[in-house]
Amino acid sequence: MPHRTFIWFILPSLTAMILFIALPIVSVVVQSLHIEHEQILVTVENCGPFGCTEETRVDLEATAALREAQPLGRFNGLGTYFGRGHLATQEIAQAWASSETFGAFWRQVMNLPFYRALAFTLAFTFIVTPLVLILGLAIALAVNGLPKLLRGPTIFFSLLPMIVTPLIGSLVLAWMINAEGVLGASLQILFDDPDLSLRASPTLTWIVLFVYGVWSSAPFAFIVFYAGLQTVPGETLEAAMIDGASRWERVRYVIVPHLMPLAVFVTLMQLMDNFRVFEPIVGFQAQASATSLSYIIYSDLRGDTQRFGSAAATSVLTIIGVAILLAPVLVRTWRDFNRKRV
Repeated sequence: MPHRTFIWFILPSLTAMILFIALPIVSVVVQSLHIEHEQILVTVENCGPFGCTEETRVDLEATAALREAQPLGRFNGLGTYFGRGHLATQEIAQAWASSETFGAFWRQVMNLPFYRALAFTLAFTFIVTPLVLILGLAIALAVNGLPKLLRGPTIFFSLLPMIVTPLIGSLVLAWMINAEGVLGASLQILFDDPDLSLRASPTLTWIVLFVYGVWSSAPFAFIVFYAGLQTVPGETLEAAMIDGASRWERVRYVIVPHLMPLAVFVTLMQLMDNFRVFEPIVGFQAQASATSLSYIIYSDLRGDTQRFGSAAATSVLTIIGVAILLAPVLVRTWRDFNRKRV
């Protein structure tokens, strides 16, 4: 394809990417280098029949004028990134110097909001992603082995979690695990403990969120792998059966290598989605036991005091985290592509 034709071909997509992806990211980076203006205080003397008193109050007009003159806020450089609300480099150094054991150091680090959220985000990502891949492939293999008459209804019911809105699905499951819900009441009867609550334990809360993450994402992996199974060469499977390969060996040595490009695709999508986990935390109201990087952004932007600089810094760190997670998969994909070209 001539270069001129290629440029005109990609120009609409390139323009959209610059307008809706590149420029917003640049604006977020710029915002992360600023913090909110300090409120201007004035001392006012109030005099009455019994004397005069001094009162300190916020000068709303001066504060509004300052914010209008500098809408981004005060320039803070990388101070927001290294402050206590994010990387907390000073607090980490103090904790390392004062802790005698790694356990004590870890407990101090987990008291910092950013690292507490990062720990749950990474745990959610690295636990849910492989389970989604395994469960999606298992469901696809099971459905592919069913009679054709049963495949349609089975596929429909398997895709229901993906049809339900994530927030609605998390709310429904949250109601079910309440003490008055089906799951919560059943567990109380099963363990003969009327005070048993899945919400009371951070560990159980994490497990419930992981289960929901797998439940809501497995249909996507299933439908991708099921489509890939339709392209597996029948001759190769027949040759493996003639050679005496068992079902497990056919799956391991024929089907899995054939589906590996799709597995890479699903892994990339799941890494990006799971690292931005947000809806389950809101739906389960689990912020007391589990917070994520996306939930920190939400917390900074809600309420009367909106901390745009802090939210922007967390957004940038989230983008960097996603890039780090995707880098090994992308590098491997690039190497396999070059190897096939050679």
